[in-house]
Amino acid sequence: MRMRCIERHALALAVLVLALAGCGRSVTSTPGDAPNLEEWVAEVQARPAPQLEPLPVMHQFETFEYAAQGLRDPFSDAFTADAGGSGPRPDSNRRKQPLEEFPLDSLDMVGTIGRGGGLVALVMAPDKVTHRVRPGDYLGQSDGRVTSVAEDRVELVELVSDGAGGWLERPASIALNDN
Repeated sequence: MRMRCIERHALALAVLVLALAGCGRSVTSTPGDAPNLEEWVAEVQARPAPQLEPLPVMHQFETFEYAAQGLRDPFSDAFTADAGGSGPRPDSNRRKQPLEEFPLDSLDMVGTIGRGGGLVALVMAPDKVTHRVRPGDYLGQSDGRVTSVAEDRVELVELVSDGAGGWLERPASIALNDN
């Protein structure tokens, strides 16, 4: 067994010596290698240069003269929502009410309180908070002003843009849920 261990060590040592000898030959250079390198560089420099592809032909583009200076400017202030148009307008100075942060179709009428002309609607918002609504209050995201409260519905008028800088009144209502 001792002999086998010695043989292994000897074999490992021989492999190590051969490996180091191989590395030494590839790393070190002899003075005779320099002329070989110089010959190779001279040969590469003597080769003819490869053909280059011709440059692409540049096309002449047609010039375009803009001749619409006299036409209406679509980006001018004359066509913004603040200018032009007639009819009702949203009051930008009015303080927003709590139910104006919700879309009209997300509000539910759940009941009424009172009688006759003193009727107050109970409207539940998506956050499950119930609000009292009277004529003159605002709800929905389109400046919806409540015009009347009935036992089964709340009627209102919304202001919607007409697309030309003006505003249109649009009737809307919220009906009492039968659930």
